[in-house]
Order: sequence, then C-alpha cells, then structure tokens
Amino acid sequence: MSTTTVRDRSRGAMARAESRQALGFVSPALAGLALFTIVPVVLSIVMAFFNWPTYGEKTFVGFDNYIKLFTSSPDFWPALRNTAVFTLLYVPLNVVLALVLALSLHSRIRGRAALRILFFLPVVTPMVANVLVWKMLLQPQGLFNSAAQSWFGFELPNFLADPQWAMIMVVTMSVWQGLGYNMLIFSAALEQLPDSVIEAARIDGAKGLRMIWSITIPLVSPSVFFASIMTMIGALQVFAQPQLLTGGGPGNSTQPLVQFIYNQGFKFQELGLAAAAAWILFAIIIVLTALQFGAQKKWVHYEH
Repeated sequence: MSTTTVRDRSRGAMARAESRQALGFVSPALAGLALFTIVPVVLSIVMAFFNWPTYGEKTFVGFDNYIKLFTSSPDFWPALRNTAVFTLLYVPLNVVLALVLALSLHSRIRGRAALRILFFLPVVTPMVANVLVWKMLLQPQGLFNSAAQSWFGFELPNFLADPQWAMIMVVTMSVWQGLGYNMLIFSAALEQLPDSVIEAARIDGAKGLRMIWSITIPLVSPSVFFASIMTMIGALQVFAQPQLLTGGGPGNSTQPLVQFIYNQGFKFQELGLAAAAAWILFAIIIVLTALQFGAQKKWVHYEH
C-alpha cells in the first residue's frame, strides 16, 4: 500500500470525525429548529385542511376553511381591510420620518448621539409600557384632553372609542414606537457615504435639497429598500399595538388579520380556520415582498 493511499485514508477518517463532531455541536440548534419551527409549520399546513377544535374529533374538510374565510366569515374581510389600511399608513410614515430624522441628525450638531438614543428608546421599551402611556394620554381624562380643555376651551373626541380615530391612533402610536429602528439603519448608511462622491457633487454645485434628492437618497437607497421590506412585513403582522391599545375595537374597526387569527384559534377554538387564515397572510406577505424585489431595479442603486 502506497504512502499516498494511507495518507488519503487518514484524511478521510479525520474529515468524517470532524463532520460527526460538527454535527454534535449543531444538533441542539437543529433540534430546536425542528421542534419549534419545522414541526409547527408542517402541522399548520395539515390543520388548515381540517375542522380542528382544541378538544374533540378532528375532521378532514379540504379547502372548506379557506372557502369559509372568503365567503361566510363576518370578521375576515374587515380584518384584512384593517391590515391593509394600517400597512398603507404605517410603512410610508415610518420610513419617510425615519429618513428625515436620520438626515437631520447626520449633520454635526451637538448632542446628536443623545438624540439618537432618545428616539431609539421606544423601540427597546416594553410594548405594554408604551401602550399604557398612550392610553393615559388619549383617554377622555387624559393629558391631551385636559390640556385642550384648559388651554383652548374645547373637548377632544374619545380617540380610542371612535371608529374614525381609533386606527389613526394605533398608527400614530406604532410610528412613534418603531421610528427609531429605521432611523438607526439610515444613520448607519449615511455614515458610510463615500466622501469622494459627496465632494464631487458639491464641486458641481449640488447643495441643499438637490444634494439630498439626487445624491444622498440614491446612495442610501439599498438601506431604504431593506427598511421598507422589513417594515412592511412587520406591519402586515401587527398584533400587539391594536390588541393592547384598543382590543381591536371599537367593534372590529382596528382588528388586524393576526388578531383575527389569534381570536379564531384561542378564543373560538377554531384552530383549522386560524391556520388557513395564517397561510393566507403568509401568501400575501410573499407576494408583496416579491413585487418589491421586482420593483427595486427601478429605484435601488447598488455600488458595483
């Protein structure tokens, strides 16, 4: 037997031993992935085709759950509408305001680091605490109404009990709570702008809004695209803000699709219906994300 063959066998045995060791190291993570992600996903696919009460006999119903959602469920279409309204209001407001804020704090102003921390605090503050503060501000005996009566002599509407105002308040609170995250993303992108390009633009006479629109925004467009995608996905899955602030009310005027899924599964014990609604939401997210990726070629500029 040649020395080369022995050496190759030794290397092969060592490689197999390293593979087994590597598998041993990653096996806890793989087990967690299988237990908490893969198994629930597969189970939800199965559940969507069954009449699946929490307790009792499970009955195969095919696509009846999907048909029921689209034809006879009284809350599904309002929940889908509320999710669309929230997303259409929240995503542009969040992204635009975060970009404006990042641009404002990008200049060499005193205390900009402290201001960034201040705007980021609501992101890391527990959602329950944020909601309690906003409830105290918006309730009829809250700070806003008391200030309006004392200073201007008129009474504000009951924001959380008025169907016309409730969704606006949910969007306002959500923008306030999530603004700092995108602001930090844009701030990091602005810090990485190439000095040579900025200097060349200034030599050519670009300044003010012209500099921002023609130079700065195209350079940070990949970050804007990323923030838009992630913010849209988060908005379509909104749950905590309306659940804690308005409970989905008044009526169902602020109940989003995720809250509808939660109610069907855990309040009405219709797990099959909840699973079908969840997969409809998944399909909507996939389609909208794919459309955004397709449209990015027209406005996102990558450095090559």
